[in-house]
Amino acid sequence: MKKFLLITGLFFGIQLSFAQNSTSYKVHSHNDYLQDVPFWKAFSAGANSVEADLFLVNDSLFVAHTQTEIEEHRDFERLYLQPIQRNMEYGKGFDTPFQLLVDIKSEAKPTLKKLIAVLNNYPKIISNKKVSIVISGNRPEPKDYVNYPDFIWFDYQSVQPVENQKIMDKIALVSLSFKRVTAWNGKGRLTKGDLEKVTSVIKKAHKLGKPFRFWATPDSKTAWKALAHLGVDYINTDMPFECVAYMSTLPEREYQNQVFSEVYKPSFASDQKKSKVKNVILLIGDGNGLTQISATTLANNGETTLTQLKSIGFLKTQSADDFTTDSAGAGTALATGHKAPNRAIGMTAKGKVENITEILNRKGFVSGIITTDEISGATPSSFYAHQMDRSLSDGIRKDLEKSYIAVIASTDRSESFKDSKFTFLKSPEDLASSTNTNIGFLMGKVDDKDKKELAITTKHTLKYLENTKNPFFLMVEGAKIDSHGHTNEIDGVINEGIGFDQAIAEALKFADQNKNTLVVITADHETGGLTIPQGKIEKHEIEGDFTTHDHTGVMVPIFAYGPQSQLFQGVYENNEVFHKILEVLNVQQ
Repeated sequence: MKKFLLITGLFFGIQLSFAQNSTSYKVHSHNDYLQDVPFWKAFSAGANSVEADLFLVNDSLFVAHTQTEIEEHRDFERLYLQPIQRNMEYGKGFDTPFQLLVDIKSEAKPTLKKLIAVLNNYPKIISNKKVSIVISGNRPEPKDYVNYPDFIWFDYQSVQPVENQKIMDKIALVSLSFKRVTAWNGKGRLTKGDLEKVTSVIKKAHKLGKPFRFWATPDSKTAWKALAHLGVDYINTDMPFECVAYMSTLPEREYQNQVFSEVYKPSFASDQKKSKVKNVILLIGDGNGLTQISATTLANNGETTLTQLKSIGFLKTQSADDFTTDSAGAGTALATGHKAPNRAIGMTAKGKVENITEILNRKGFVSGIITTDEISGATPSSFYAHQMDRSLSDGIRKDLEKSYIAVIASTDRSESFKDSKFTFLKSPEDLASSTNTNIGFLMGKVDDKDKKELAITTKHTLKYLENTKNPFFLMVEGAKIDSHGHTNEIDGVINEGIGFDQAIAEALKFADQNKNTLVVITADHETGGLTIPQGKIEKHEIEGDFTTHDHTGVMVPIFAYGPQSQLFQGVYENNEVFHKILEVLNVQQ
């Protein structure tokens, strides 16, 4: 008993910070009395309706599934009426309509008579316009509904029209058994025939002008979503916390894409050839795991430029000191060939390690960095800086000034480059025509609704690098895929993925025109633990479901295009990318 009071008190406190579900559909806690904490668990979660099976035994009302399961302490007042009244006295919790569905299991009229007598002892409940007491299960004949007090409503279990308006006025809800319509188990999709039957029943019920509920429904995310989208007003569940949590965030996790990447079809003229590689373009989608790529692809009419490629592998991303890497550890592995501790930039526990731009500089290469982050971000700085912690921005900036990077593009503000050796041009087109070194362009000055700025900047930076007549290395980062993964925003993940794919297209076009260029595309890690359980390709719709706001330890894909791209196939550690790039360039470390 003490444990029960402690838990109910806990949930009572929780309820103060939760608003009840205010969406077009509502959550109904089916057989609520079977919850470990009846009423409080569903109510604190934000459920709009709870169901209690009611028995009249020796002039007392008990809540139980069957008469043999009746226990003395589980009386109706203790489990439902007293908590509801307590919440009202506290002045919280009934800002939106709430339904108490009483499923009478004993004889209808005497049980209902006793229930009304008990309810009269709770004037605050029966006079509250936001609270509905709805009778289900064993009920009087519909013609008798009008004989009951105004605070008593009824559950109508038919879709047949009711001619008498006074009877209709006493009906609060229309309910039917789902299993009488379809045997669907809540997995996969309703068949066309079952969908038509379910839709027909819902339409007939709504013609009565009352909220509709199916009982005996499958209890799964797939079923909850399907029924809500089909127009069921009360979603029936035995898992109120899980159902409310899922359904309340569904609008944020369903996205209909409106930004598209025009798919470039590579020629494959140089792909997987054993010819010499002169230039390397490394594109890194920050946080862009396999599911992020899948979501972008499926939202983009089922294909992207990236999915045209044939040389594909997977990278293991663990850092030197953690199962789950951060961008610094992963960026350093890609840039230096060494597994590094999380937060370290261009360093291992033993000290500085040379990065690829420093090594290639000695061989006459020109290097560039493009990022939709600040240039001192963890991923881009791994290709020029050496600091023990990614937060040491001043040291990272000083390393940039000492670096061999010839051209940069980022989203920094111009004030960040006070007294810098870099000269910033007004447009990405200016990059293409420049003959200077230590130049840059600051992105993000215009509203980039079509997500083309990264691609445009990549295109003109490649032209600049081509004009130098030197071999080059260019790193291009789509940084904000990661940002939206951290905040669990599927629309942002897809939009940034589209922008990244447009940049990939520019890199592949360049490689087709310059057949001694190798393009490598990968990610530093996955962010958000994203899954995509449902969607519609023809409508560009994706439902994203995230499991974390952090990075995960799953492998990430790696794609390659151009001469010797087959070397990047297989499954291997992320630091091997560095060694494979030097191998195809025939550069000794």
